[in-house]
Amino acid sequence: MSTNDPLAPKALTADMLDMLEQARSAETALRKIDLLRLNLAGESLFSIQQNMTTAGDPVDELQLKRFYSSEAESFPVQGAKRKTLTPWVRCLFLQGRVFVGEGSAVLARTFDDFEQMSVYGVQSVINVPLMQGNVCYATFNVFGTRAQWQAPQILGIRLLAQACARWVPRTPGLAYRLAGESFDSSLEI
Repeated sequence: MSTNDPLAPKALTADMLDMLEQARSAETALRKIDLLRLNLAGESLFSIQQNMTTAGDPVDELQLKRFYSSEAESFPVQGAKRKTLTPWVRCLFLQGRVFVGEGSAVLARTFDDFEQMSVYGVQSVINVPLMQGNVCYATFNVFGTRAQWQAPQILGIRLLAQACARWVPRTPGLAYRLAGESFDSSLEI
């Protein structure tokens, strides 16, 4: 892709990541991360979902709460959702792997709220699990308007997620049980 292409993703540099290390509050860091996300992904939606699940919640069910949203009017911070055991949940929460989804058909099968997101023209997603040990305590989510991601975008979003991880609090008593597996990790802040 030509470097003159205005739609070409920008590269994430060490200087950009160093800029994040200078942030003194979560609010400042998340604003900077949001700007870097726009440079990497172009027109896109960005959110962070905290895992609020505790041992008292039903087996094979996760409780998620929005910690950050680039579109807070449509997807408000503190908005909550319940997730059941799906391939997406298995990927992020059981296997601790990044999920890359491309194409509106994939997004519609994966996200029950895709219809609400589709008005923004989203066609692709990168979900990065934020992990402590074997427990996913949050997900870093970028929904793009392009049908496909380029490798530098995926790598850049993954690096941003890792830089963001220190600013996302862990739920005290976080624990969940999926597919018969019990995660014996109680995270304390």
